[in-house]
Amino acid sequence: MNGEMIVSSIMLGVGLAMDAFSVSLANGLNEAGMKQKRMCMIAGTFAFFQFLMPMIGWFCVHSIAQYFHAFEAYIPWIALILLSYLGGKMIIEGLRPSSDQAEVGSGTLFMQGVATSIDALSVGFTIAEYTAFQAFASSLIIAIVTFFICIGGLILGKKFGMKLAGRASIFGGVILISIGLEIFMTH
Repeated sequence: MNGEMIVSSIMLGVGLAMDAFSVSLANGLNEAGMKQKRMCMIAGTFAFFQFLMPMIGWFCVHSIAQYFHAFEAYIPWIALILLSYLGGKMIIEGLRPSSDQAEVGSGTLFMQGVATSIDALSVGFTIAEYTAFQAFASSLIIAIVTFFICIGGLILGKKFGMKLAGRASIFGGVILISIGLEIFMTH
């Protein structure tokens, strides 16, 4: 893997991680008392999906490209539905009178990971000329970049979540719905 591929992978990672960053920010807002181990688990989940999706896209290009093109049109719809559902759920939870902050469950985290990385499937087309090793290395770089960007989002979210107290979940839900709309409208 040459320097140009590394820089390209880092830039792809930054671009792809923006949705995951915003969701991490929302998660930090929602769970201001989050421990470091949990932060790593959440950021790791987003990083895993940002690694997996370009590899799936690369595999599709090299094996079943004609079928993937038909699926590609549904990517914005899937992201919009998932993020709107999750955002609406957070808003409803934020409007309920409660002093407890809800922890993002593993099912919700899984859906967030898929929703924020589903557009990374198309990166497989971008790296189609790469060998399997180069595609793996590029996807790994994207995942590492995503991990650190998400840690930053979680830290910022926690900081502001402490200040926003009970209304952080509502704000986080609005962020998720906005991300879903942004993905839908730009694709």
